[in-house]
Amino acid sequence: MTKQVSLIAFCLLLLCPLAASAQETAVALRSAKSIYVKSSSLLVGVSVIEEKLQKRAEFSQLGLVITRSEADADIILEVHHDLFTKYVYTAIDSKRNIVVASGKLSSLGGTVAGKVAKRFLKQLLKVRASAPGS
Repeated sequence: MTKQVSLIAFCLLLLCPLAASAQETAVALRSAKSIYVKSSSLLVGVSVIEEKLQKRAEFSQLGLVITRSEADADIILEVHHDLFTKYVYTAIDSKRNIVVASGKLSSLGGTVAGKVAKRFLKQLLKVRASAPGS
């Protein structure tokens, strides 16, 4: 019985990525230049999210670009419709497959794409502003 439990625990460790440390997350966000956008929501399209990101001053200030190649992206920004008026976004470091930023928001009082762009870029700015030597 204990061998079965050990084997199951070992398999889970192989299948489930370990939580990223704050340092790993910060390094990934500081070095990211290219973003690939994915949306599973029929109401919030990829091109709209891309446009809202590019329209924000922080986007060019941070030296970011949008890529249409998931393989070439540093960060994959995913948007999902959660429940009723709730949406969730997750930014994933594509090289390490770790979550580096995320948030939950409501579609009430503004566009979801605009809110995702604002909040994600705010998280990115905060991490880069706290960079050692800045």
